[in-house]
Amino acid sequence: MSNILQAPWPELPTAAWRDTYATVQLWTQIVGKIRLTRSPWLNHSWHVALYVTPRGLTTSPIPDGARAFQIDFDFIDHALRISASDGAERQFALAGRSVASFYAAVMAALRELGIAVTIDEMPNELPDPVRFSQDSAHASYDPDAVRRFLQILVNCDRVFKQFRTGFLGKASPVHFFWGSFDLAVTRFSGRRAPRHPGGVPNLPDAVAHEAYSHEVSSAGFWPGGGANDYPAFYSYAYPEPAGFRTTKVKPDAAFFSEALGEFILPYDAVRTAVDPDKALLDFLQGTYEAAAISAKWDRDALECAPGQPGVVRQV
Repeated sequence: MSNILQAPWPELPTAAWRDTYATVQLWTQIVGKIRLTRSPWLNHSWHVALYVTPRGLTTSPIPDGARAFQIDFDFIDHALRISASDGAERQFALAGRSVASFYAAVMAALRELGIAVTIDEMPNELPDPVRFSQDSAHASYDPDAVRRFLQILVNCDRVFKQFRTGFLGKASPVHFFWGSFDLAVTRFSGRRAPRHPGGVPNLPDAVAHEAYSHEVSSAGFWPGGGANDYPAFYSYAYPEPAGFRTTKVKPDAAFFSEALGEFILPYDAVRTAVDPDKALLDFLQGTYEAAAISAKWDRDALECAPGQPGVVRQV
């Protein structure tokens, strides 16, 4: 662990933890679906997301009648913890569990706490899905890789939140979407968008329609996979305005991926930069400006100076 702490932006190639990555993603889908089942719908599916903590990921409080409960992934002690507002708590170790045994352990812990929950057991946004209760194939857990992943999330969360302060318009929280397994932050122009075509694998079209009901510039971090098999930052605009993809953005390692339809900045380019925070902020701001300028957003009304700790924004 000491080596990880000496490298605030640690190395984590996708191939090095592929099996663990696949297992943990499915675990987060189980926990995320519990929040989904119990939470009233919030615009753009914000009610389903998880949030970064200093130790891992959390659902935040989930309603359960007159009380509430919260589910936390602890990626330092490598445990799952369920805490209720009446003081009751259950936890179990993450290592050595398949998706099926994780699902069974979560549901048993909830029953012991008197929390009745039923979720859709089919994974979302993944090819060849298998019901959680029947998935014994995914059972890998590399504690070192998971700890490195946490450190990356903590850093991204910090920089994304700093970026978020420079916008007065509607903006999402910095949140972790378990379907696509990415940490994201999104800005909105305030204008309606054309109907999204849908077609996301194993995701109802109605969800995609609602998620992209309004014009956005969205950015985030993704551990990699498929056509982009390395960890990277991304940024896209929906709908994509003319001139967006041909804009030159910083840092020099950033490029527009025709295959993905979004700007990509390899994580390693940030990790190895002289000032990683600045390199990432340059990418976030540059790609946002590419979207806002190309789509003619009302930037004077939507933007403000970045926030500073303890300093009231001037109006």
